[in-house]
Amino acid sequence: MKVILLENIKRIGSIGEIIDVKRGFARNFLIANNKALYASKENIKEVEKIKTDLSKKDSEKKAEAKSIFEKINKKEFNVKKLSTENKELYGSVKPTEISKLIKSLTKIDIKPSMIQPVKEIKSLGKFKIKIFLHSEVDAEISINVESADTIQ
Repeated sequence: MKVILLENIKRIGSIGEIIDVKRGFARNFLIANNKALYASKENIKEVEKIKTDLSKKDSEKKAEAKSIFEKINKKEFNVKKLSTENKELYGSVKPTEISKLIKSLTKIDIKPSMIQPVKEIKSLGKFKIKIFLHSEVDAEISINVESADTIQ
């Protein structure tokens, strides 16, 4: 299915580009989230007209992402979790928990979908987390998981 992108999307394409994607991806993600339009002749003409506005909005989003990047990149956040004697956690540290932690400490709202742990956090220690702020701006933070208490 051919669609026209309304914003830059990492590994997919840039604004105004006509791409061929699977129907489900187009319907359920791109069009549902207003990231693309069906590639009809009318829509192609419409996107050509508003392409400059879309580029301006994208550059504003990029500037906002860069300001967030300046505030959180290379920062370290501490999490206290219950753990066993052999340093394993009861459960794991999820992106929603990391998002709430960042919001409580820095007042910056980051969606859990933007957070991508390099590997699952299921034990004590330091972990690197990638945060995709924009299609061209990625921040990296560290999560230091400490033991709240050990349960016998």
